[in-house]
Amino acid sequence: MSDACCGGDEPRTAGEVEEHEPERLWQVTELRAAAVAGVLLVAGYAAEWAGTAPLLPLLLKALALAAGAYTFVPDTLTRLAKGKIGVGTLMTIAAVGAVLLGEVGEAAMLAFLYSISEGLEEYSLARTRRGLRALLSLVPDEATVLRGGTELVVAPSELRVGDRMVVKPGERIATDGVIRSGRTALDVSAITGESVPVEASPGSEVFAGSINGTGALEIEVTTTAEDNSLARIVRIVEAEQSRKGASQRLADRIAKPLVPGVMVAAVLIAGIGSLLGDPATWIERALVVLVAASPCALAIAIPVTVVAAIGAASKLGALVKGGAALEALGRIRGVALDKTGTLTRNQPTVVDVATTDGISREHVLGLAAALEIRSEHPLAQAILAAADGDISSATDVAAVTGAGLVGQIDGRTVRLGRPGWLESGPLTADVQRMQRSGSTAVLIEDGGQVIGAIAVRDELRPEAREVITLLHHSGYHVAMLTGDNHATATALAAEAGIDTVHAELRPEDKARIVGELRGQRSTAMVGDGVNDAPALATADLGIAMGAMGTDVAIETADVALMGEDLRHLPHTLDHARRARRIMLQNVGFSLAVITVLMPLSLFGVLGLAAVVLVHEVAEVVIIANGVRAGRAKPLPTLAGVQPATRPATTAASA
Repeated sequence: MSDACCGGDEPRTAGEVEEHEPERLWQVTELRAAAVAGVLLVAGYAAEWAGTAPLLPLLLKALALAAGAYTFVPDTLTRLAKGKIGVGTLMTIAAVGAVLLGEVGEAAMLAFLYSISEGLEEYSLARTRRGLRALLSLVPDEATVLRGGTELVVAPSELRVGDRMVVKPGERIATDGVIRSGRTALDVSAITGESVPVEASPGSEVFAGSINGTGALEIEVTTTAEDNSLARIVRIVEAEQSRKGASQRLADRIAKPLVPGVMVAAVLIAGIGSLLGDPATWIERALVVLVAASPCALAIAIPVTVVAAIGAASKLGALVKGGAALEALGRIRGVALDKTGTLTRNQPTVVDVATTDGISREHVLGLAAALEIRSEHPLAQAILAAADGDISSATDVAAVTGAGLVGQIDGRTVRLGRPGWLESGPLTADVQRMQRSGSTAVLIEDGGQVIGAIAVRDELRPEAREVITLLHHSGYHVAMLTGDNHATATALAAEAGIDTVHAELRPEDKARIVGELRGQRSTAMVGDGVNDAPALATADLGIAMGAMGTDVAIETADVALMGEDLRHLPHTLDHARRARRIMLQNVGFSLAVITVLMPLSLFGVLGLAAVVLVHEVAEVVIIANGVRAGRAKPLPTLAGVQPATRPATTAASA
């Protein structure tokens, strides 16, 4: 458990708890203890209402108190010995005071409520650690390495810097390195999140977890398995999750000054009062003051609101992982958005076709589709989707690694490939225009003559412009982070209306930039892939596009948007802001009750029974107010909102 959770130990790494972490809610020790405490507490009150002998209700309530207190009192005492105080300290003091005055049921209720919140926190941390281990599964179990002129199959952990790996088509790369021979198109979506494969040739840097395309490669190893890209991602996520775990929640921040203040007040009341009057009377008043200052209302002020707000958020299509996440969501003032799969569909499509004189668009797409019909390349799927009518497959189709395709159609040689391999000729201006717009351009050559250029791009989600406009209107600073090239990033950001763009980023670059943004304002990171995990963990709040995102992104994030409609983002942020206002109202009211009750208890105006009654009434008021956070407004229609035009300023980081 983290300090935030009133526990005593420092946050643990994934490796240290792998064998002990819970996979189901019922496996969490704190929640099992809470269930036992709840059953015993209900049984105690039932026995009391049934008019049984007084000893039975008292015994049941005492057992309920012991079960609930087991989850936080030992760790609270450990922390107290180290000079650390938090809301757990205040809970312990209030419980002791209530017991000394005979209110065992009141103490048991506090312990029951608090053990539930502790259990949910531990379960959330366990889910994150499981997600981190899943991330490492992207590394293959075996790697082929050249040693002494012989190919050997070894475990990735046995690779040494300077080794030559042999990577066959379709295989994953076991660790980071530099290509020494071979050309290919690499699927780097697991590392950069970009859907379009990257052409790689001798001298190109490659990363662990990337999938080789059609070419055989020889790669010189530059990092060990313990220090490759994926291992660094895991370390970043672990470190940032520990940072979040150690940060204080709202209740802890309130308790820090309140606990010593209450303790000093009680000691002064008992000491000074005993010198000036009857010691028994003033010691009793000091205990009543302790109960008056007990955080009964404060203990439920946030949990009630959290439960209601999280339930309502699920109706909005957002899974919020606990009260700390909801609090952080309500404080957010900046939003960093991943491009691929978040702002865009992650489905490349044909957006433009340029042709030479006399050649139709349909003819160019038809020839391209005839060459691509059996290809699994994302660009091929885009071209096939854009081609009309029946498509006849070209014959003798051959792939030119890192360049394109060659085949025969009606006895003519037809080629499709990147500019540079094919000369663009009269379409040079069109190709440059396509590339400036952020598209990937491919040329079609028929019988030795270039006849067309096709632009393929991963387009913005249709609601993206409206979402960015709403975020700006609500006062959020918006930035886009992507592993894509500057041209594509800048073009899409300008189209969406985003102010700041950071392009050509690796996962650790995204985490670093999010850290810089956090220094300026409370920032949320929105992403959907493995490559986003470090940034999601580094941000004040991580938000995953959940339903279609990777397990690692969902587990690392604090909030998951369970649908593919990005409009859920501003709607969820607005909902969290409202919930946080209600939290603050409840906290303010509970502190006001304590402020009023303490002097009235001190001067004997209110006795123990009256203090307990006021606490109960305050709890009812706070529950009623907290329930308001469960009112979820349906997702509004945003079609009428006119997005503002904002220039994109590039702040690139390699």
